[in-house]
Amino acid sequence: MSKLVYLVPLFPLIGFLINGLARKALSKSAAGWIGSGVVLLSFVISIILFFDVRAGHTGVVRLFDFISAGSLQIPFAFQVDQLSAVFMLIITGVGFLIHVYSTSYMKEESPDQFARYFSFLNLFVFSMLLLVLGANYLIMFLGWEGVGLCSYLLIGFWYKNVDFSTAGRKAFVMNLVCDLGIL
Repeated sequence: MSKLVYLVPLFPLIGFLINGLARKALSKSAAGWIGSGVVLLSFVISIILFFDVRAGHTGVVRLFDFISAGSLQIPFAFQVDQLSAVFMLIITGVGFLIHVYSTSYMKEESPDQFARYFSFLNLFVFSMLLLVLGANYLIMFLGWEGVGLCSYLLIGFWYKNVDFSTAGRKAFVMNLVCDLGIL
């Protein structure tokens, strides 16, 4: 099995960090290219992994020990199987198309707000990938929490509009209610 699986969520995380931390210095085109490009790279790696899985190479890729306390060992690991390979393709493929569409949809925003939006989108893709790739409940739960946070951030992006702000809070509360079901 290919060890490339860690690159699939890593690229959107890098895009989140670049667009988020350098949002005041980036032009709209740079933020759009970075945001879309990292998801496209993840999609290309997902295609490679899909054919690797199709050839019968499945399993768990352990990256490092996430929690190690006495006899408790929780690895930061990804489960790569048929289901996760298909979801990687869907998340990165549709995510890339959403990013490309968003470059035009958000064209009226200032450059720093444009980059902020793309950083949230990249974090959303990263979180969804953690959710579907997590080899244990802790990694899956971190992905779920990230998806909930990003839903709040994206729905309430235009926070000066009270309706959008309220809708973002509602989404966040509903996510917290669902957390109880997961736990």
